[in-house]
Amino acid sequence: MTDGKPGFHRRFRIEPAGTSVRAAVEDDYHCMAVTLHHDGARITGVHPVMDRVPWTACPGATLVLQQTFTGVALADAARRGEKQVNCTHLYDLAVLAAAHAGDTAPSVYDIRVSDAVDGVCHAEIRRDGVALLALYHRDDVLITPAELAGTSLFKLRGWIEALPDPLKEPARLLQWGTILAHGRAIPMERQSDASRIPPNCFTFQEERKHQARRVGLVRDFNDGAAEPLDHLGPDGFTHRPA
Repeated sequence: MTDGKPGFHRRFRIEPAGTSVRAAVEDDYHCMAVTLHHDGARITGVHPVMDRVPWTACPGATLVLQQTFTGVALADAARRGEKQVNCTHLYDLAVLAAAHAGDTAPSVYDIRVSDAVDGVCHAEIRRDGVALLALYHRDDVLITPAELAGTSLFKLRGWIEALPDPLKEPARLLQWGTILAHGRAIPMERQSDASRIPPNCFTFQEERKHQARRVGLVRDFNDGAAEPLDHLGPDGFTHRPA
């Protein structure tokens, strides 16, 4: 993936199991999982776990997630709203889990976004090892695919909605992963003041952003010493040496 160049790694694992389904994600900055319990139609319980987070305030978002999704119909999870008052990553995991509650087998998405080479980044998503979609962008302006040339990375909704249904979900995951990959090029001191960040998630709401402190361990998966989510077992996350 990404032509062997170093870059950002992000992995999702989705594991349906009868009346529950777990979705987990790990990347350079985050590691967390959400298990939804359901009766086949409605979410009866929400169990979020935060294994690695970037801010001291993040763990408080687990209660908000439970309040947001408990009792919601599985079919309505993607339309639930209130994403900005939640941890956006937990929220996305809950929506992903709900969408796959009826699956009969697990699935894995892998996203790789290369560090810029001559200003160009290559992003790709695979599902269960099969390449699905790829993007090239320079300074957040798409170069390929051809139909997106000149389009902002942040304005892909129309393209996503025009894709065949099986590709819409991976396209959304690829766009968001490509945006998150920006963190590798931003000096840590410039991304460590929560008070300057817009209120686009739980931590950055006005009532807590001024107390939030950057604490998260940043992992680089390029050396091959570890794989994202390699410490997630049936009973949850196990210890991984720092």
